[in-house]
Amino acid sequence: MKFYPKSDFLTVLVERGFLADCTNLSGLDSVLISNHTAGYIGFDATAKSLHVGSLTQIMMLRWLQKTGHKPITLMGGGTTRVGDPSFRGDERPLLSSAEIERNIAGIQTVFGRYIDYGDKRTDALMLDNAEWLRDLNYLDFLREFGRHFSVNRMLSFESVKSRLDREQSLSFLEFNYMILQAYDFLELNRRHQCRIQFGGSDQWGNIINGIELARRVQDTELFGLTSPLLTTSDGNKMGKTASGAVWLNAEMCPPYEFWQFWRNTSDGDVGRFLKLFTELPIEECNRLAELRGSETNLAKVILANEVTRLCHGKAASEAAEATAYEVFEKGGLGEEMPKLKLTSDELPLSAAQILVRAGLVTSGKEARRLIAEGGAKMAGSPLTDPGQMIDNTSIAAPVRLSAGKKRHVLVQAVSK
Repeated sequence: MKFYPKSDFLTVLVERGFLADCTNLSGLDSVLISNHTAGYIGFDATAKSLHVGSLTQIMMLRWLQKTGHKPITLMGGGTTRVGDPSFRGDERPLLSSAEIERNIAGIQTVFGRYIDYGDKRTDALMLDNAEWLRDLNYLDFLREFGRHFSVNRMLSFESVKSRLDREQSLSFLEFNYMILQAYDFLELNRRHQCRIQFGGSDQWGNIINGIELARRVQDTELFGLTSPLLTTSDGNKMGKTASGAVWLNAEMCPPYEFWQFWRNTSDGDVGRFLKLFTELPIEECNRLAELRGSETNLAKVILANEVTRLCHGKAASEAAEATAYEVFEKGGLGEEMPKLKLTSDELPLSAAQILVRAGLVTSGKEARRLIAEGGAKMAGSPLTDPGQMIDNTSIAAPVRLSAGKKRHVLVQAVSK
């Protein structure tokens, strides 16, 4: 039976395709109508930046705030020391405290572009679960909370079960992760009256644990809401390209590359991504999704402009579009195009090596295949020999190195 929400927030989530599952949809709808409500998402500090796979959750927090409620961004300074095992085939590498702090600093820069922080009623909170996890007394914690967790129940969650079914090891350290995440939810409810936890659908089991813990410990109803794990229409994981993850921090993925990622969206994904990652009205998203033929490119440019504007600002979005026009429409060398500068000590390099160094491929094998298929070009001319040597003379002035029609890097030899 189709659910028609009455609250503004759930209406947005349903219309725009954010909703996968909810523990009590009608109950949450009633709470959102009658109360100013806080909701949170936790982000472990496993890298110096989040990538576009996290944008779904970030946009959910943005819409929560825009519809009159309070977002909480929870940094996993404590839980990152354990590592989330959900749907992983092996244990995450353990990071030092310094690495975790560095990663948190990088991740925090993203949120201020999407969410307002401050002291007003709907202003967001930035918290770190190390605040309450770091000094827990292990015996006291086990005695007070351990009895509320059923190992049988925890083993039944798909995120754990799938790993055990493949006979892959799950350490006791990792097994504790879902207990700590559950405790986070309880603490956030006690400290900040937080009643909703959001996450991707792979977090369902972890979210349920927190809801059940709150019910058993203090007879409080909390709510869990998950978004679909996104894949592109060709079945690939959202946010992955041939050269790696598409990061949200400019120093790890320049705005032009970020813009170009969205401009290269498959035709079948344009309408869905417009609804999820922009704030254009639903009617406009649907109209753009219906465009066909060459007009689809207009919708892709609008998608790229809107997503880049939210993440990197209006100026960066306009500069990226101008560079793309210069490169693709006029055949020029756009100033915002990614650049690779090589010193005389690094040269000469083979054609295959320079493609790898430019980040257009991930390996020499992939470079050789790209060259064999006619997809690699330098200064507009096909590269035909993977062993062709590129020296200072051939790239004394900036030269465009291309993989296919849409991915380019400016390569230039420079003095030390």
